[in-house]
Amino acid sequence: MGGFPLRILVVGAGIAGLSVARALRMVGLRPDVTEKLPPGENAETGLYLPGNAARALRRLDLDGPVRPLGQVIHRQRFLDAAGAPLCEVDLDALWAGVGECRALPRSELHRVLLTGAGGAVRHGAEVRTLDLLPRSVGVTFVDGTATEYDLVIGADGLRSTVRALAALGGPPQPAGQVVYRSVVRGGPRIAEWTALLGQRAGFLAVPLGAGRLHCYADEAGTVAPADPVARLRELFGDYGGPVPEVLEVLDRVHVGVTEEVELGRWSRGRVLLVGDAAHATAPTLSQGAAMALEDAVVLAESLRTAGDVEAALAAYESRRRPRTRWVRDRTRDRNRTRDVPPALRDPLLRGRGGRIFGEHYRLLLGPL
Repeated sequence: MGGFPLRILVVGAGIAGLSVARALRMVGLRPDVTEKLPPGENAETGLYLPGNAARALRRLDLDGPVRPLGQVIHRQRFLDAAGAPLCEVDLDALWAGVGECRALPRSELHRVLLTGAGGAVRHGAEVRTLDLLPRSVGVTFVDGTATEYDLVIGADGLRSTVRALAALGGPPQPAGQVVYRSVVRGGPRIAEWTALLGQRAGFLAVPLGAGRLHCYADEAGTVAPADPVARLRELFGDYGGPVPEVLEVLDRVHVGVTEEVELGRWSRGRVLLVGDAAHATAPTLSQGAAMALEDAVVLAESLRTAGDVEAALAAYESRRRPRTRWVRDRTRDRNRTRDVPPALRDPLLRGRGGRIFGEHYRLLLGPL
């Protein structure tokens, strides 16, 4: 890169931004990291990390700090709405040689990434303007301060300010589901990832260790209810398996609608988008965090090996596009099964469901 340290700004201090900051530090770069929100604990939600996320954490040398957290998940169990078995996926076999699957609180992963990124985040720093210059980017913040950078990385999520300011795309588009997330204590004892599939709705419970369960539910729709707890009890009140016991102890629920981001390009000049800002999908395959972690690894490698920033950004996008496109397409494939009546879907899943669901991750088993 011409022998001079790059001045890099990472906008956003979530999983994507902190992962990028960590990866850049590992190749000798020292980015500035800004976050428009004040510091504070993340909302208490769980996170399931498939094997490719574990591989990326290993490449970031963060697998050690993550290993004591949460619980390793060995198997995915799919049940019908009554709680009768449909199929299973052996995760140890599926991700053999790649990494183990783990469920943990999102806030605990965030703390590991914050430490790995060096811990220095400028909070309350919202970007107001970007000036795309021939070999740099002028950045003005809402407080009036202005700085020039060699590269600006937008890791600021679904509603990315950087994406809008760099004219890389508009707002995210609805993906068609209302989603509910909660962490419950004192619920049923569940050893593995367990999903119950109904008609245009599903309920998932994943153990986080220490008697906690990460609960995720969704239904077809685009409008979040005013009372998510009441809606969950109405929607899943006649489900079997562990659902009745979970509903009994359900308290705080975070509700939202799924959205996706599909862009023709991820960079303009010296501005680049990563993570959900570039390629968000519905969370059906649990690949949001994994894709952000992989983005960080590949971006740092591209900057380390390319002759200039522009070449690095082109190499990064050419490597990442096929994997993020695969995740988007397989997510849409799986979401379409919601509209198949259980009378048709369930016999198919009992016969071939394990192979079908495992196939959704085939490309991700390969190298980055």
